Amino acid sequence: MKNTKSPVIFNSISELHRALGLPKPLHPLVSLVDYGTITVETTELEKGMLFNFYKISYKKDFSGKIKYGQSHYDFDEGGLSFVSPGQLITALEGEAGYGGYTLLVHPDFIRSYPLGRNIKNYGFFSYSANEALYLSERERLVIAGLFKNIEQELDSAIDQASQDVLVSQVELLLNYSKRYYNRQFITRKDASNELLVRFEQLLSNYFETGKPLINGLPAVEQIAGELNVSAHYLSDMLRSLTGQNTQQHVHVKLIEKAKELLTVGELSVAEIAYQLGFEHPQSFNRLFKKKTELSPLDFKRSLN
Repeated sequence: MKNTKSPVIFNSISELHRALGLPKPLHPLVSLVDYGTITVETTELEKGMLFNFYKISYKKDFSGKIKYGQSHYDFDEGGLSFVSPGQLITALEGEAGYGGYTLLVHPDFIRSYPLGRNIKNYGFFSYSANEALYLSERERLVIAGLFKNIEQELDSAIDQASQDVLVSQVELLLNYSKRYYNRQFITRKDASNELLVRFEQLLSNYFETGKPLINGLPAVEQIAGELNVSAHYLSDMLRSLTGQNTQQHVHVKLIEKAKELLTVGELSVAEIAYQLGFEHPQSFNRLFKKKTELSPLDFKRSLN
């Protein structure tokens, strides 16, 4: 029978500690959990968990599986994964079967800091589970050192600088993760290039088969879904390889198609705008001029 049980929602870090049979966290808004200390039965949690705080996990030496959406992903090699508040995850075999650490950070802990506003810019919090960050040995040592620093700070007596130090350590962890993801896009170039080829083929097919006229301009989420990756991962991968994100690639392809249609000379500018998926020709005119420094009509005239 299909399981219809609702996910277990954790609004506080203390609630998660209790569910995992762990002592009360040293700080109510930030905690570092060693997976090796989890000894309770987690069957109920494995059916689904939703955290209202950030979860940054380094997992190593395990063969568990994580369910994200409708797919299951192996993490045999270990690596870093990131979960933002409100994301649903399912651990099929529990989180006690492998080594590593997980850092839990409540949004209130960083709210008054620049990181509270900027954390949304770390796109990997929106990556799918199969887009985890795999680390080299040197990178593992750096990440392990950062977790160790956070652990030592949490174990120390709280003073006026404690929160500042912890927030700076969390931000440093995120910045290293961003650096290592950029490296991963490059070192896994074959997989990235294959995804880039598929992306370009999909985009070309979309504009060549007249889909914009029926469905409108292609959305980033729609493209990513057809490629079976998350929207943030696709944009970050493209930016790493080409210097342009998904939306910019869409605009390049759109302008190429627009120039082709303007060159043929059979359609008016308004008809071309509608054919390319614009509801209002003015929007097409603004984008075209922004990208080419010419209005569509001026570009058409320049051909003569």
